[in-house]
Amino acid sequence: MKTQWLFFDIGSTLIDETKAYEHRILDAIEGTDITFEQLNEKRKFFAKQNLRGDLEAIEYFGLKRTPWHSEDEYPYPDAEKVLAYLHAKGYKLGVIANQPTGTEDRLRSWDLLKYFSTVAASSELSISKPDKAIFLKALEMSNCTTENATMIGDRLDNDIYPAIELGMKTIWIKQGIAAYQQLDPTKAAPDQIINSLSELTTIL
Repeated sequence: MKTQWLFFDIGSTLIDETKAYEHRILDAIEGTDITFEQLNEKRKFFAKQNLRGDLEAIEYFGLKRTPWHSEDEYPYPDAEKVLAYLHAKGYKLGVIANQPTGTEDRLRSWDLLKYFSTVAASSELSISKPDKAIFLKALEMSNCTTENATMIGDRLDNDIYPAIELGMKTIWIKQGIAAYQQLDPTKAAPDQIINSLSELTTIL
């Protein structure tokens, strides 16, 4: 049997972005009479339509898109434990993510880089999901075929559907704002749907 590869998204998959999103909202509404709750509810509304919740909500209220505070990002509590478990089981692990420059450095700072054999990040490759070219590049970098690859991510639009269209297996992890996204009945469904990283240890 050929080595099985598991490819992970980063934001809201391995890394909790809750505080960063909250920071962006608070910055955006500063000096206005719009409440945090109002903007947050609108984020959920747009996410349920499979749109970028925070950016669509900011645009809806006519607010300025504020900077992203990456210092507010941190790994989910179970991230390292799960990666260590999968690595020990013999899976090859990779990253396919839309991230700014320095993805490997950030993974190293969280003590997670050691588990990954491939890191395919949009800024370094100049390709962003949902463009299937970034998935194909990651597979090429890993010497992996689509049938031996599984994509694990929080967003149906960016992570799951492009991977399905390429013939990869998929696991939708319902974390962060994208947990409100809705399955498209006209598209193939993910192979698995989970609510936390820890659930990977029960299905893999």
